[in-house]
Amino acid sequence: MKKKESMSKPMFVFRDGMLADSSYVEWLSDVKNRFRQSQVKASIRVNTEMLELYWGIGRDLVALRAEERWGAGVVKQFALDMRHSFPNETGFSFTNVKYMKQWYLFYFERNKKGQRAVGQLEMPKAFGKIPWGQHIDIVSRCRSIDEALFYVKGVVDNGWSRPTLNAYIDANLFQTKGTAVTNFKKTLTSSQEKLAKEILKDPYHFEFLKMKEKYDEGDLEDALIANVTQFLLELGKGFSYVGRQMEFRMPGGQAFFPDLIFYFIPQHRYVIIDLKVVKYTPEFAGKLNFYVTAADELLRGEGDNPSVGLIICKSTDKTVVEWSLKDINKPLGVATYKLREVVDRTMAEMKKKQRKK
Repeated sequence: MKKKESMSKPMFVFRDGMLADSSYVEWLSDVKNRFRQSQVKASIRVNTEMLELYWGIGRDLVALRAEERWGAGVVKQFALDMRHSFPNETGFSFTNVKYMKQWYLFYFERNKKGQRAVGQLEMPKAFGKIPWGQHIDIVSRCRSIDEALFYVKGVVDNGWSRPTLNAYIDANLFQTKGTAVTNFKKTLTSSQEKLAKEILKDPYHFEFLKMKEKYDEGDLEDALIANVTQFLLELGKGFSYVGRQMEFRMPGGQAFFPDLIFYFIPQHRYVIIDLKVVKYTPEFAGKLNFYVTAADELLRGEGDNPSVGLIICKSTDKTVVEWSLKDINKPLGVATYKLREVVDRTMAEMKKKQRKK
């Protein structure tokens, strides 16, 4: 007696608005095989393998014109079929599969290299270094590839957490990076100018500080150094803290003390920061120009590039800044800061309670 040939038939747990023909069955089987293969490799490259699979599923849904071909319910059908076959996997929810398509489609539709054949856009290698949640946030909140890739690079280079990434998107870091007013075009070579300008941004976000309603430059300096790790994150990857109020002693014995000194490792240059809690005035530039000259004379070593000065102040008038930097011979930049000012009402509240007694 012949044994009946065992047939592995796909099980469909949902069919509303969906035409599950043989081509769908074939595609579903192919994705399942790819998923099993990714599981084998996952012990080595967990995140990358998962993301390559997600990218491939999104690409398939676009390339196969799945909704035109199999009906509006195909994404839900596919999600349920995959969850039925792999019940212990959490990545095949209806919402997550929709994100796979959105992720691929975002880059495919905005691809600058022209209209490639549908399905030919490969996942960039750098994407494998970013958690899936960050990818979802980036394509959901960014409007262009340039903006999206800016934040992708930020996560890869700086290791931003998901809350940090979203805070930078909220602050529109893409638009503010490199926007500080500078005189770099005049004071640096063309190649150095572009590099140095990328160091700076405007504004700097100091919302991580808790300041009283009234504070001076010393208070701001104290708070930044007390939170130097977060300050370094706000400055950007590559900054190393050198010192605060370091003594610049002149040959004649006179001493000067710049607020903060950092070293920007990727460009091998010192960055001298002068903090101001008031609106920018032209005399600030002259003082910082001297500090940068002193840094070049006293700190700059062989192989170091010219030092750069940065004034971070409460507010600016762009014309005043531009004119005041026009005849300065050292590379300087001017930016503003944003601060969450916390008003200390403790004493006032205590007095109010005492009056009520």
